[in-house]
Amino acid sequence: MAGSSGKRPRGSLAEVGRRAGVSIATASRVLNDSPHPVAEATRERVLAAARELGYSPSALARALVTRQSRIIGVIVGDIVDPYFAEITRGIEDVGSRAGYMTIVCNADRRTELEIEQLKVLTDYHAEGVIFAGSGYASDDRGDELEALVERAKDNEIEVLALAQRDFGSPRVRVDNRAVAYELTDYLVSLGHRRIAFIKGPEGLYTSAERLRGYEEAMVAAGLETGPIHDGDFTYDTGHAAAVRLLADADLPDAVIGANDETAIGALAALRQAGIAIPEQVSLAGMTDTRLARFSDITTVSIPLYQFGAIAARRIITGRATGEPEETILPHRLVPRSTTAHR
Repeated sequence: MAGSSGKRPRGSLAEVGRRAGVSIATASRVLNDSPHPVAEATRERVLAAARELGYSPSALARALVTRQSRIIGVIVGDIVDPYFAEITRGIEDVGSRAGYMTIVCNADRRTELEIEQLKVLTDYHAEGVIFAGSGYASDDRGDELEALVERAKDNEIEVLALAQRDFGSPRVRVDNRAVAYELTDYLVSLGHRRIAFIKGPEGLYTSAERLRGYEEAMVAAGLETGPIHDGDFTYDTGHAAAVRLLADADLPDAVIGANDETAIGALAALRQAGIAIPEQVSLAGMTDTRLARFSDITTVSIPLYQFGAIAARRIITGRATGEPEETILPHRLVPRSTTAHR
């Protein structure tokens, strides 16, 4: 038909402004519930134009105006690690029930990636950011990350950590030294004397705390520590460490992995070599992820889901006056079929 392009209105913010005879800024203030004062007649014109054009403001646009995004950001050390998956599930379950969206960022345990992800989450006005993984005892970019955390808090973003970090934020965690101590002490109580340990990533606070707990338990029992092998909380390094143990003439009585994935990797290598578990070698891990339950390995249960749920509730409800800066949750030894008396 002459004089008609046949195109429907785009329904953009600019189109709403033109239809209502106001600026884009004024249209945005009305449609995103900005506290900036707008005359009632102007407000009605903008709302009418939005209805006619079928315009609906995006959540991000609303967040940029109101600084209330209903976003919870979670920065994890390794997105495929079941440890972080269970934490994230706790955050997501609590957050979604309250109308919050959870954004998961994978940092590969690298501070430079944590820095970039925190910048983006701050720009998006996330209402809370949860650092699910541990920090490093020596970190060249630690000061930069700490400064960005302070900037986020200045922007009224709640920042929490679920492990030891150097920046000043509330923490929800377990006593990793006690976790490893109790597991080692349990193996000693079964009569094991030569107990190998496969470590976590070098320099990580959690790795150091678990190694210290193992060493302290061995010393308290009057036993020599070791052999101790490097690891990085993955199946592959657990498998490789067990292969190195098999090369020794004298197998250890027991093997402890610094987490469940490491222990499961070691379990596979030992069984592939024909070593009977637990008849010849006992084996244990830490965390009690679903993989540990599936593999029926002895471990220490850490309340990962509760980590996430508590952190999410703290962001949603706001931190109450007098609430402790650090909450230490209980852990529990879970003996299973991979350990037995010597």
